[in-house]
Amino acid sequence: MKLSDTQLVILNAASQRDDRLALPLPERLKGGAATKVVASLIAKGLVEEVDAKLGDPIWRKTGDAHGVTLVVTDAALAALGIEADANPAEAGRLAAAIDDGGLVGGTPADKGRVAAMVEANAKAHKLREPRKDSKQAQLIAMLRRAKGASIDEIVEALGWQAHTVRGAIAGALKKKLGLNVVSEKSERRGRIYRIAD
Repeated sequence: MKLSDTQLVILNAASQRDDRLALPLPERLKGGAATKVVASLIAKGLVEEVDAKLGDPIWRKTGDAHGVTLVVTDAALAALGIEADANPAEAGRLAAAIDDGGLVGGTPADKGRVAAMVEANAKAHKLREPRKDSKQAQLIAMLRRAKGASIDEIVEALGWQAHTVRGAIAGALKKKLGLNVVSEKSERRGRIYRIAD
């Protein structure tokens, strides 16, 4: 089953929570886009609506004003390559290992399961690293520096126009590669972008 980057982010985050809650959704996902993504996950049987408990985030209210929240199903865990078991924290630990690329202090069996999950996920989404000499790789290197980079600095280094730089950051880096690109205002250099770990 092919999942979008946004769907993977939601499922991975939920699988790391003991209660498997799919909420909160990623900050950038709002309104109609959030409704569409959630509806797709429900249709695929990866997320289901359940009655919200006290303190749970609310997805929607029913006609009698009762709160409904979202939880990931065993099918979602299976889609991520995580065995659904009685210990959701274990599933979360293994899902978190996808992001880390391995387990520190895990058993060889755990490491094997994580390696299989990472490989399956990469194949399903045809993930690839940018070529070492590509402009995208150069952009990533600039944004990984502690001081980050401004649009003007990137334009000068790569020979791109400012709108191309903004598009690459928003599209290729954030959406396609899932990198956490943050920005902050600097009085001396203008808006500075960097990849936060």
